[in-house]
Amino acid sequence: MLSRWSKTMSKLYGSHKISEISSVSHALTWRTFSNAAAEEAEAESPFSDESTAKIYSEKPQVNLNKMFWSKPCSLALHPDSPLRSEDPQYEGLKRLFLTMMLFYSKQSRSIRGANVIYRRVLSQIDKPAIYDVFSLEKTFRTTFSILVLHMWLCLRRLREDGKEGVELGQYLYEIYNHDLELRVSRAGVNLLLSKWMKDLERIFYGNIVALDAAILPEAKQDELQNVIWRNVFSDDSSPKPNAAALPLVQAMSRYIRREYSCMSLTDREAIFSGNFMFTPLDSKTAGGQ
Repeated sequence: MLSRWSKTMSKLYGSHKISEISSVSHALTWRTFSNAAAEEAEAESPFSDESTAKIYSEKPQVNLNKMFWSKPCSLALHPDSPLRSEDPQYEGLKRLFLTMMLFYSKQSRSIRGANVIYRRVLSQIDKPAIYDVFSLEKTFRTTFSILVLHMWLCLRRLREDGKEGVELGQYLYEIYNHDLELRVSRAGVNLLLSKWMKDLERIFYGNIVALDAAILPEAKQDELQNVIWRNVFSDDSSPKPNAAALPLVQAMSRYIRREYSCMSLTDREAIFSGNFMFTPLDSKTAGGQ
């Protein structure tokens, strides 16, 4: 089940340097994907009605210049938070039965943890707030792009905990991949589903490599915002954001950098159990972040 992710991670982070791979990852953009879709006009695509759409507004609804400047902090949920997810603690015969059924095995715990982590991702990317703050139209394309950003944040944090974190990331990726297939189907793709999934997989890996390279200390100062521009906001092949989109792209870049730092400050137990929440982006809290 996990061989595809393992092989890819080995390819990306094993014998190759990120800087060597990131030079080709920029080609895996929505422009490339749209061109491939156009060549097969008879096939259905979840992006067929979005290729020429302007996906950002020129009038942000919040003061972006005041957002995401606060000091990063742990995202772990308070022990008394009603949002926490805990394993049921059964006793007696029920616990014995569940133990025999491997409910408390390391693999079962990892799978449950990965499911909770993915629910945290969905709670951030499926709410209107993130689209309102960054003035994005909610389409399959933008949702996928934001989903990839938050998956990268989680996978990157898990890799900081070594082998066990990478293994948990494998389960997380499989859950993401299953959900993505359902989303593509709901978007209207019934023909050549496996082809579209492979194309989205290439975009996913290209984005992961580009983001990894952009967050390195030696990366150019505007590299992360350029990656975000290309993969979230841009509807053409322009390498850098235009004047109308620049405040939005800069704000999202600050948001991602802050969440990246917050994830690193979040303890292992909270990460592995999924007992954390991304920074809220509703109108009441966004301005103070």
